[in-house]
Amino acid sequence: MFKFFIYLLGIIFTSLGIFFTIIYFNLLTIGYSFLEFVQFISRKIEFWFIPLGLILLIISLERWLKNELLLRRNLKLERR
Repeated sequence: MFKFFIYLLGIIFTSLGIFFTIIYFNLLTIGYSFLEFVQFISRKIEFWFIPLGLILLIISLERWLKNELLLRRNLKLERR
């Protein structure tokens, strides 16, 4: 249940971060250069939701990925 909560929280943080980053892309249309945009967006907490959400997703899927890779390795060994 805890892994599911972390997974859900990761999805929410990632989607919020991407949503606000897309909203902030409108700054490019009003005359901001790309460098100014990157400097502005890197100071916003909403942008840092993206890496935080991705880290939470990786943590929540860690055991599943480990088991999946183990199963694939065992299948390769059986075929030989």
